[in-house]
Amino acid sequence: MTTTQDSAVTVEMITVVIDGFEVSVPKGTLIIRAAEKLGIQIPRFCDHPLLDPVGACRQCLVDVEINGRAFPKPQASCTIPVEPNMIVKTQLTSPVADKAQKGVMELLLGNHPLDCPVCDKGGECPLQNQAMSNGRADARLDGYKRTFEKPINISSSVLLDRERCVLCARCTRFSAQIASDPFITLNERGALQQVGIYENDPFKSYFSGNTVQICPVGALTGASYRFRARPFDLVSTPSACEHCASGCDMRTDVRRGKTLRRLAGDDPSVNEEWNCDKGRWAFKYVTALDRLTHPLVRNSAGELVQASWPEALAAAAAGLKGKRAAVLTGGRVTTEDAYGYSKFARLALGTNDIDYRARVTSDEERDFLAAHVAGSSTTYRDIDSADHVALIAFEPEEESPIVFLRLNKNFKKRGLKVSAVATKGSIAMDKLKADFIKVAPGAESSAVAGLALTAKSIILVGERASESAGLFSAVAALSAKTGAKIAYIPRRAGERGALEAGALGTVLPGGRPVTDAAARVDIAAAWGVDSLPATPGRTSTEIIDALASGDLDAVVVGGVDAHDLPHSRAALDALKKSFVVSLEIAPSSVTAVADVVLPVAAITEKSGSFLNWEGRARAFDSAVADSHNRSDVRILSMLADALGNPISLGTVTSSAREFNQLGSWDGARVQLAPVAAGTAKSVSGNDALLSSWRRLLDMGSLQKGEDNLAGTRRPTVAVISPKRAESIGVATGQQVRVSNAHGSITIPVLVEDIHEDAVWIPRNSFASQALVALDAVHGDVVTVVKA
Repeated sequence: MTTTQDSAVTVEMITVVIDGFEVSVPKGTLIIRAAEKLGIQIPRFCDHPLLDPVGACRQCLVDVEINGRAFPKPQASCTIPVEPNMIVKTQLTSPVADKAQKGVMELLLGNHPLDCPVCDKGGECPLQNQAMSNGRADARLDGYKRTFEKPINISSSVLLDRERCVLCARCTRFSAQIASDPFITLNERGALQQVGIYENDPFKSYFSGNTVQICPVGALTGASYRFRARPFDLVSTPSACEHCASGCDMRTDVRRGKTLRRLAGDDPSVNEEWNCDKGRWAFKYVTALDRLTHPLVRNSAGELVQASWPEALAAAAAGLKGKRAAVLTGGRVTTEDAYGYSKFARLALGTNDIDYRARVTSDEERDFLAAHVAGSSTTYRDIDSADHVALIAFEPEEESPIVFLRLNKNFKKRGLKVSAVATKGSIAMDKLKADFIKVAPGAESSAVAGLALTAKSIILVGERASESAGLFSAVAALSAKTGAKIAYIPRRAGERGALEAGALGTVLPGGRPVTDAAARVDIAAAWGVDSLPATPGRTSTEIIDALASGDLDAVVVGGVDAHDLPHSRAALDALKKSFVVSLEIAPSSVTAVADVVLPVAAITEKSGSFLNWEGRARAFDSAVADSHNRSDVRILSMLADALGNPISLGTVTSSAREFNQLGSWDGARVQLAPVAAGTAKSVSGNDALLSSWRRLLDMGSLQKGEDNLAGTRRPTVAVISPKRAESIGVATGQQVRVSNAHGSITIPVLVEDIHEDAVWIPRNSFASQALVALDAVHGDVVTVVKA
């Protein structure tokens, strides 16, 4: 036994002998892991490195001896930690262990159906593989195998075939230990034991797809992939998730040019081996949407008609040349495309009027991003070492699910303290046993100022903080006062990359301030031009207002749905008055009013990268090789050429190379001018203050075609307090109407813990689209009555 010291942490090392070979491993290492260090593979089903050991399947039996005394029978190597003077013999050197493993395998196959040719797991099945490598050559059990009704829909996305289950408990342990969603359990005992769900409570977990991936047999299958392909028919491509800022490592499997499934990749520093169901199953939009395949140009009769690429580019250039133009690009573009938009705005249009924030924003948020987020480096590892995490305008399970899993892991393993400043409680807060600091919508700033944090704390702040005046300033002040690190976590995958690429009116690539002459000279030299515009650009809201007033004549819009913008009706009216060039994958509210529509490639059809909330690059390759669609940056480069102001970014590779060569700015940054703390508006009677956020599974366009996934959406409800429910005479399940001068929403009510002055509704769910129906954001006054 030895000890090693690494960064003031002492690790006790234990030396054991396995199959005649010595290996030294840290104290507490399981025998099965120590064997892996030597390259010795012990067969197993229940064991998983990220789940607590359970010893359920007994397939990993080995002979164990300590201090010359042998255990009376083979032991499960997945449950026993190594000890000094331990000698282990696996199936490779012990006839007893080999016989035991073969016996367990024989029992597992006794009732297991031999349907490998039609089983979705066939060809990548641990049971199939280990039956060949560690099983008997013939079967001694005869008679009829046990059969069950199959498949059972334990949710709309996950199907259960009980005949195939080997009772490894991987699915139930994942759900309880990792996701804290114990909707799935092992029922009965002995030979009758089987996986089941609770009555009237289906497996509605945001992480249910992980149970399909880690199931070692074909007992759990995904409804969208079942019977669609064989593993050897698929072409696999490393990819990254495009749905949120978590940055999950992924694998995309394609057959004959069509994506059939996506799996979580293995990246211990980010998503470990997990992902959420949206990232796993929301990929059919590429084919489900009415994809744009040819450029469109609006003719003299006001109709969008198909045009050739040269015709469309010429029309777009004619409409932009010499005009006062701006750029709006949403948060789902890749870093390389965002860099293209940033360079296009400055060189081709000669303006800093660019903003990637196609949502509710504020000037305070823009300064906060430039001052505290661009170039910052808070990471998942910081969460792993934090003593306290504060959630500010951020609901992790809905807005960045892998961040929730990391918080949950640290809460379960070491009791991580979590606090949440919010108007309403949430499922994630309950799972994390968070200290819920209840505030009225708009009054969050004062509550943040009173948080007791230390230098070992982290503040996780979401984009919704832009809807509460002074909240970003309060976060910055709290960090400066306590030393707590800040992590800004937007909802969309491309937002951090767009910030670093300079797709914002106040910063150039690398966080360089637009107003800093040295920063402008730095970028101008890299781009081969004499000068760059020095006036800070407009925000997305100001761009829309300028289009409406006539201060701007034209706009280039990339991947933006006007329904995501505040005052969406007014935004569409402003776009109708302007010359609009839209780069999109499918028809949208913007393409409907555009003068030129240029079709772009979807994520699976191109290469590129996202920067996740940490600022970590998440690269991916084109999974569908025969796509004829072009990336945004390629189209922007062609359009810039047509304008006579080239940006010289003909490929994704050239954009990535140029952006990476620029690096981060070492000089002075944009400063955040503190904004006074906001206060909640006063309400009385049936009036209430609106609170809202988007749920993970909602009516987003990238979820089109995912009917199975849609079945696990959380219910659309209006949440009010018990006191308000009593005053208007409603109970949970009854209908309420939430209304203002713009419109109304009628949905069932849920009575639970929320500030008494508030009502919460989903922002973009079925029958509840607050921005569109009410034209209202967080903190606005609405009326709540019984419907």
